[in-house]
Amino acid sequence: MTTNPTGTHKITLMTAKEAAAYLRVSISTLYRMEKRGELIPFRIPGGHRRYSLASLNGCLSTEREKAETA
Repeated sequence: MTTNPTGTHKITLMTAKEAAAYLRVSISTLYRMEKRGELIPFRIPGGHRRYSLASLNGCLSTEREKAETA
């Protein structure tokens, strides 16, 4: 989350394609992760999904913790 000059917080959102590229997975895998509850996207008018950068980073850290304990 970043702060703009007025002091309010701004959330960085990504499209499904951008989120998949960020996580280095396919869009199909991204949707499967959503179905399993690993990611919860925002829905914008029109039904399109947007993923917050914070939730994607949380997903990465969870996956990293799983790999370290295995």
